[in-house]
Amino acid sequence: MTTLRSLMAGAALLALVPFGAHAAEPVKIGLAVANLQADFFNQIKQSVERNAKEMGATVVTVDAKGDGATQVSQIQDLVNQKIQALIYIPAGAAAAAVPVKTAKAAGIPVVAVDRNPTDAPGDTFIATNSVVAAKTLGDYACKVSGGKGELGIIQGQIGTTPEQDRDKGFKEAMATCPGIKEVGREASKMWMKDEGFNIAQNMLQRHPGITMFFGRADALALGAAQAVKAANLGRKIWVFGFDGDLAGLKAVKDGTLDATMTQRTQAMGKLALQSALDLVAGKKVPAEQLQDAALTTKDNAEQYIANHP
Repeated sequence: MTTLRSLMAGAALLALVPFGAHAAEPVKIGLAVANLQADFFNQIKQSVERNAKEMGATVVTVDAKGDGATQVSQIQDLVNQKIQALIYIPAGAAAAAVPVKTAKAAGIPVVAVDRNPTDAPGDTFIATNSVVAAKTLGDYACKVSGGKGELGIIQGQIGTTPEQDRDKGFKEAMATCPGIKEVGREASKMWMKDEGFNIAQNMLQRHPGITMFFGRADALALGAAQAVKAANLGRKIWVFGFDGDLAGLKAVKDGTLDATMTQRTQAMGKLALQSALDLVAGKKVPAEQLQDAALTTKDNAEQYIANHP
């Protein structure tokens, strides 16, 4: 009789659980973003949050607004909130290793996105293969410019993975394009449009023969394009960006920028979330997961505006 009663009680409890419901609690993921003012990071955030529910996760998002010290504090708070995995986009090179060490000390796996601290890498690193992408862009710049001219480089944050890799790839392309001479380079601190404008304006004053700018991010390139327009030199100056931000794509479409490299931000966000869930489940995840980027010109910009990869 006791056994029968137990079985009946169990059946009654099961009847209360909706069909198809999951008994398991969703996995709690921390998402630490470098700066949500940047469309690139915003797209990754949107992708992670949009895919979370169907993939069995809840996401707690924090925005460092470009400040490394703020990010260190935010990630300590996420650890205190008992997150089970951390998706981490470092706000800069300084102190970038601290959050990884903090999370790992608490037994929390780390998915590094876009930037990977060299002295404390994430359990997996997801990014664009910026070396290959920047070489593709450099080869295109050489071709369309006729392989001659003076080049100004507007760098991103010194010491960050994307800055280093984009520099390496573009240099590889320029090594096979000896007619283009680099005459100036200057680093930004925040990859922002106003920095691109000021740096390009100063370069044009110091090197009035500049015929080409490469802004390491679309925002920097858009600033450079604005400086070129303000200078009103009456001649063609090529301007190339990198990222495939919505503003950058629209600028390529209307001819303000000559080309950019469109990164697969939506795919990267989903992959970051899946990798975090796999790490929590104890599955093996590759140390590096590098993604392709698409050379984007006036001919194909519209398709990426309509449906960002």
